[in-house]
Amino acid sequence: MVSIIGYGAMAKAILQGLLRHGIEVELVGRDKEKLQKIQKEFHIPVQSLQDYDITGKTVILAIKPYALEDVANQVSGKAELLISILAGTPISTLHKIPAQKYVRAMPNIAAIKQASITAMTGDKDERAIELIEKIGKVVWVESEKELDIATAIAGSGPAFLALVAEAMADGGVLCGLKRDIAYGLVSGLFQSYAAISEEHPALIKDKVMSPAGTTAAGYKALEENGVRNGFIQSIQKAFEKTKK
Repeated sequence: MVSIIGYGAMAKAILQGLLRHGIEVELVGRDKEKLQKIQKEFHIPVQSLQDYDITGKTVILAIKPYALEDVANQVSGKAELLISILAGTPISTLHKIPAQKYVRAMPNIAAIKQASITAMTGDKDERAIELIEKIGKVVWVESEKELDIATAIAGSGPAFLALVAEAMADGGVLCGLKRDIAYGLVSGLFQSYAAISEEHPALIKDKVMSPAGTTAAGYKALEENGVRNGFIQSIQKAFEKTKK
């Protein structure tokens, strides 16, 4: 049995991933109405957060960082394993909730499709990795600093790529394409790139770009408008934000 504390979008994504793989789950929270709604939707046991005993349990903490103090004050006992998906919340702070092992994980929004890329760190535990693999791929990193950098790339990244997708579609519309066709092409493009993404990006670019061709002209425009530096800065700023 896995206990998930929280009932936001990411908590539900993890819940669905675990249920699809036949793992027993119970949901824990404060809002009785929300708990009843989730119980009815997913047919799982739900528990009130107040005086909830975590002794010997595997707990996935899927709440907002500001709610950690309140949760810590309401639960009792000592968990066997605590997996936190709280952004920017170090393991030293998670110690407010007693556990034998602590693991931080940072899934992204694609968890709702079981397609997240999730960075993890902490007390390396195969059980924790196996659980998070139910919502996608896992990359284990060796420090919390690396996890926060990974959060900027993999956690915030879908929003950055959404900007790319929207801009490319807008470019297609500017040139004369209908909006739905432009979005369809961009969606297909992302799927195409995913299929070859294990190859080095520079090699992919070199294979596509022919001398004095259309790709070279477009690539030049991107470089002239500072797109590369903009993305580098976006990762740096997102990483810095995890420290505030």
